[in-house]
Amino acid sequence: METPPPLPELPAVISRRRWWVHLLLIAPYPLVLGILGALRKDAGHHQAALSGGWRGLLMICGSELVFFGIIAGIAWLCSRATKDELLLRWRLGWKAIPLGFAYSIAIRIAAGLVVSIGMAVVFSYMIATKQATSDSLEKLAMKNQPDIETLVDVKAMHDDPAYYWLTITVVSFIFAGLREEFWRSASLAGMRNLWPERFGSRRGEVIAMLILAVAFGLGHAPQGLLGVCLTGVLGALLGGIMLYHRSIWPAVLAHGFFDAGTFAIIPYVFKAAQHH
Repeated sequence: METPPPLPELPAVISRRRWWVHLLLIAPYPLVLGILGALRKDAGHHQAALSGGWRGLLMICGSELVFFGIIAGIAWLCSRATKDELLLRWRLGWKAIPLGFAYSIAIRIAAGLVVSIGMAVVFSYMIATKQATSDSLEKLAMKNQPDIETLVDVKAMHDDPAYYWLTITVVSFIFAGLREEFWRSASLAGMRNLWPERFGSRRGEVIAMLILAVAFGLGHAPQGLLGVCLTGVLGALLGGIMLYHRSIWPAVLAHGFFDAGTFAIIPYVFKAAQHH
């Protein structure tokens, strides 16, 4: 009697299909938010995304976190990604907090330098080839500078202490830091498992993080061209921190401290600008 042929490796096929669901649910998240924000802006809705005072801010943050949590939960139920695949292990103890703060300063300097050098090179080329004048480039830069008012209510930050402190804490560290860095690690896990030959090595992970940085930047399209460039560079730097430590937490803290520092000075910057 002949031995029957072996059964096909269905578990591997199912696993791959589940990872596809995982990636398709997680990876497009910032792009979808960016498209919705751009459509909202084009439709003439100039109200900040986090508006309605401190109560409105908590409601919006809460609803979006629940929505993202449902998406991430379904993705996890499909892939059953491990802690190590999602880089969720806390590896540095209490040192992660001061290290995250130090990283936030370093990436602020690095991102500013990269964007400034990139703009200088592009503008110099355009002037040299007579595609634009210095005056037109200055107007272009002013027109495309990051529009922070699409995200937060600057007036509420100035007038409402509760809104101000919730922005610096909840928005910076949870709504932005934790949510966006988990998105990054979960997307990376999907890419590594679906294409291990391309993204399974350290070099492949860096390439994957650069791809995700582009998506992260495009997700901030409502903030203008410079906002897209700045957040794209920021995403690449945060991804590098995550890969170096094999943990999302230093990146979460660096992201949170970075946003907190930015939000903290916004009311004073806008107040100074009004006096001029």
